[in-house]
Amino acid sequence: MIRAVCDTNIVVSGLLWGGAPAQAIDAAIEQQITLLTSEILIAELMKVLSRSKFKPRFEQLGKSAEDFVANYRALVEIVIPAPILPTIIADPTDDAVLACAAGGKAEYIVSGDKHLLMLGRFEAIPIITINDFLEKLADQAE
Repeated sequence: MIRAVCDTNIVVSGLLWGGAPAQAIDAAIEQQITLLTSEILIAELMKVLSRSKFKPRFEQLGKSAEDFVANYRALVEIVIPAPILPTIIADPTDDAVLACAAGGKAEYIVSGDKHLLMLGRFEAIPIITINDFLEKLADQAE
């Protein structure tokens, strides 16, 4: 089973808006992949979902940020991040994604973040877009 870390931007999009990011979450629900995260990334997800700009969406969906985080936490495998050297100097918070992937022995990092995508890979882990990841899943299913 593919082990992947989805950056917070992918998770937020998938949880709130659907589309391609939701397909990755659905694949985890259907146990086609293992989504990995860390306590640091869960905290970041909660912080992002708590922004006032998302409040109307939560009202529309009839759920709270806490509901979404609890459901996501139940879906994913929480890993201990590996100690890594500072890597993304322009946005040090992105290092949490890299550390999670290394600690969880991820096969992919899925992101829409330009700093991560520009890096291309971390250690032996490719950093790819959600569409490229969905292609990999489709190839695996064949």
